[in-house]
Amino acid sequence: MTRFLMADAPVDLNALRDGLHLAEAGGFCTFEGWVRNSNEGRAVDGLEYEAYAALAVKEGERIIEEALVRFEISHAVAMHRTGTLRIGDVAVWIGVSAPHRDAAFRACRYIIDEIKHRVPVWKKEHYLDGDAEWVACHHCQTAPRASDESHDHGHHHDHGSCGHQH
Repeated sequence: MTRFLMADAPVDLNALRDGLHLAEAGGFCTFEGWVRNSNEGRAVDGLEYEAYAALAVKEGERIIEEALVRFEISHAVAMHRTGTLRIGDVAVWIGVSAPHRDAAFRACRYIIDEIKHRVPVWKKEHYLDGDAEWVACHHCQTAPRASDESHDHGHHHDHGSCGHQH
């Protein structure tokens, strides 16, 4: 079963969620990253995502496996979109089920931070002024990674110049 999906069209998020509803799981945590209408003070009209699909899926699967080993979770699934997305579209989705909520929350945070840092995805932002710009999302993170979370002390950090908060 594929636990990490690169999708060139909208995905049925309920179907992803349903696969995480397990008898031993007492908690479920999800993260959705949406395309927002601005980035670094510039009005954004939409985005295009491209990925090195084979490597992206391989690295995404590796991240999910790491989360399963590192945290006491039952199952995890993640999806990242490619192609053209509009404002408000879901660009990334992560779901984690676990016997207890703390592990679900921590694993979900770990997975999104590692996807942001390691999965080869490029984004072309389309601005309202007609300009466009490519950004390598796996290199634009400025916040500490989940593996560095011990230094985070619970503070929120902006995750760099990607067009959505991965």
